[in-house]
Amino acid sequence: MPEVTARGVRFHVQTLEPCGPCPPDPPDPPTVVFVHGLVMDNLSSFYYTLAGPVAAAGARAVLYDLRGHGRSERTPRGYSDAEAVADLFAVLDALGHTRPVYLVANSFGGVVALNAALARPDRVAGMVLVEAHGPAERPGGWNENMLNTLGKSALALEYERLADQLLAIGWRQRGRQAAVADALVNGTSLLDEVAAVEPVRPADLAAVACPVLAVYGERSDVAGAGRLLLRSVPDCTLHVIPGLAHTVLREGTAELLEVMLPWLSHHAGTRVPVTAGAGGAL
Repeated sequence: MPEVTARGVRFHVQTLEPCGPCPPDPPDPPTVVFVHGLVMDNLSSFYYTLAGPVAAAGARAVLYDLRGHGRSERTPRGYSDAEAVADLFAVLDALGHTRPVYLVANSFGGVVALNAALARPDRVAGMVLVEAHGPAERPGGWNENMLNTLGKSALALEYERLADQLLAIGWRQRGRQAAVADALVNGTSLLDEVAAVEPVRPADLAAVACPVLAVYGERSDVAGAGRLLLRSVPDCTLHVIPGLAHTVLREGTAELLEVMLPWLSHHAGTRVPVTAGAGGAL
């Protein structure tokens, strides 16, 4: 299992090197780093959707499980946005990636990506934010839906023994994921630390120095964050996928790639596969 130790924590990582036709004496490819969401999520969400096409376009795709998620080490504490940002750059340092990278972030991963771009603008060349949490006009209630969902998940995992039920009916992978999630939400400080995370407000968004592509579902409960990004980030493109809710990565993969790959080609110099359309984002 590929792993690195960063900030004293063991992280599970996967790297997909660029594939497809390469020019003679090719330059160092751009690096695209994928940041997943909370609890019932891990790097596989990107591994089976976006990472392969990004590598085929000529980029180096780097995926890692956040602290406590997937196959990364679960620590009792360390789940704030600031800790997640420090983890991100420590993982990149451990892998030897010191040049600016492009971040592709889903859901709560957007909180990590936005704060990373603000903390270290010299290390973030651009961001693709998919259904990203984080932007809000004011602190009160900005993450209420997310915390309610996590709280319900914690109760189901602990008292309904969801992991055991899934394993009993033969859903081994989902059962293992549920067991990891149970230990994370009921055995660490994650819920308390996430509840204390402050939103990224318009004044901070105005300081984002890199280009941003924001992709949201038309029916998403966080669609307002996408509109706020469009209004506040100096170089932001917003693409809304009709009919979808907070499920763009899973249910809107094809359209997401249609807008993301040309955006990466424009900003990072990757190739656009012949099957990818120009989309509506550029």
